Amino acid sequence: ARQVLQQDKRALMLTQTPGKLMMSLSLPAIVGMAVIGLYTFMDAVYAGQLIGMEAMGAVAVAYPFTFINSGGASMIGMGSASVLSRAIGAKDQRTIDQVMGNLVVMNLVLSLTVTIVGTVFARPLLALTGAQGQVLDLAESYLRIMLVGSLFVNFAQSSNMVMRGKGELARAMAIMGGGAVLNMVLAPLFILALRDQGLGIQGAGCATVITQMIQAGVMLWWFVKREKTARIVRVAVSPAILPEVLKVGASAMLMQVQQAIAYRAAAAWGGAEWQVLLGAALRIQAFAFIPLWGMSNGLQPAAGTNYGAGLYGRVRKLTIVFCLGSMALALLFWVPAMLAPEATLSLLVSDPAVAAMGADDFRVFFSTYLVAGPMVMGITLLQALGQGGKAAILTFARPVALFVPLVLILPNVAGLGIHGVWAASALSDGVMIVVAAFMVASVIRNLGKDEGSAADRVTMEEEAARA
Repeated sequence: ARQVLQQDKRALMLTQTPGKLMMSLSLPAIVGMAVIGLYTFMDAVYAGQLIGMEAMGAVAVAYPFTFINSGGASMIGMGSASVLSRAIGAKDQRTIDQVMGNLVVMNLVLSLTVTIVGTVFARPLLALTGAQGQVLDLAESYLRIMLVGSLFVNFAQSSNMVMRGKGELARAMAIMGGGAVLNMVLAPLFILALRDQGLGIQGAGCATVITQMIQAGVMLWWFVKREKTARIVRVAVSPAILPEVLKVGASAMLMQVQQAIAYRAAAAWGGAEWQVLLGAALRIQAFAFIPLWGMSNGLQPAAGTNYGAGLYGRVRKLTIVFCLGSMALALLFWVPAMLAPEATLSLLVSDPAVAAMGADDFRVFFSTYLVAGPMVMGITLLQALGQGGKAAILTFARPVALFVPLVLILPNVAGLGIHGVWAASALSDGVMIVVAAFMVASVIRNLGKDEGSAADRVTMEEEAARA
């Protein structure tokens, strides 16, 4: 039964038309990722609306550090999923059996490190963002609670990525989506129950950690009891696949940095109100990117499996179809942001005057989002093909080579001040989109030339299956 199920999934990845495959893989991923994205987004909404603007600012300031932690889970999960999908394409069962045991050990090491370092140095780390006073105090309390649940967060997220990497997107997103819905119910209840004691933001953090503990338990049960292809066979580091996981996954982790620098620049050039505004904009941007990452979750197993099977021409077609689809999806967020920036910011900023103050800058900030989809698809393609080094170059270049210099320079140009901080983000994204387009085009143009023999092999497999 295990072999039949694996062959059916593999055959679907290798034979379904690119458009249909994009829809079948992406729709559950997009819906699920959008619901998952409501986790931290709704924490900020609840904090802003039920506690106050300082609480929303505290959640926003803590967000880059919780994101760096989840970036570690992304490193492990994306790297493991890439190894798994290519192993499925190549029918390498030995590698498949090592993926989950390696993932468990990596999560234990990462989570213990993050929990110890993060809880001990929470306040000085948050102070790097420029947060002060009540915002800093609230952010410290919230971050400590979130980091205590690091192990559950990281295992749930990374194992869920492996589930997606083998093409089980609907099931993966149902599990994570169910947790997100539970969090949306628990968070306001915990906030309201503890708000009068001055512990509202701690309530939001506890609700999130409890939800993630439940999700981690569900994922562990699945991979021990129900999984047919990539079960937890033996908990141990695999020297054969560990370097590959790190190489591919490092790029996913690097994509989580940079926001702390942006918050500090906003505080320096504009003060607390502009820091809150930028925090709201970054949360909205992060939520808007989630459906694009959902679509990329569909591309990753499709591209990895076809690459492992040697169908290079099909990888090219899949990449083009997913890039076009991502631009169409981006319109759903880009149009409202351009036409109604003040209303969009008001989702998180309760003071209408403050929201109006940031409307024009938010429009500039969000301007490049329309063409960000192909960049996300390109990075995912590089990860799926095992070219994590190139993906890491793209993701590392934005915060280090582009954003940091621009955020230091632009506020001093022509009196831009705080407006230069917003412009730095948009300009960094614009440059990276162009660079990513050239890099990905070069990679897909130079893929192997043996499509014919691989196609013949798949055809023979299909005929054998029908017989």
